[in-house]
Amino acid sequence: MFITVRFLGSLRAASKKNIITLNFERTISLRGVINTIVKHRPTLSRALIGPENDDPRTNVLMLVNGKDTSILDGLETVLQDGDELVIVPVVHGG
Repeated sequence: MFITVRFLGSLRAASKKNIITLNFERTISLRGVINTIVKHRPTLSRALIGPENDDPRTNVLMLVNGKDTSILDGLETVLQDGDELVIVPVVHGG
């Protein structure tokens, strides 16, 4: 099964690509996709994985097929063949 991952904002430079396609043998959770991305693109590790708990960071917005994963099952959201994951860095300030 294929998952398309689109990087926006500063993540484009860190990933060196706007879009990547990942191939998995079966359905996979969002957490598993993020771990796979970091494994194949270590430059994204700092942006996507929190050093304090090895969990995906909360400073990125993740959308699966246009829906915020916080209204789905969060990191346990199961992705299917053909799904698109969009990862957007969130900038805070004031």
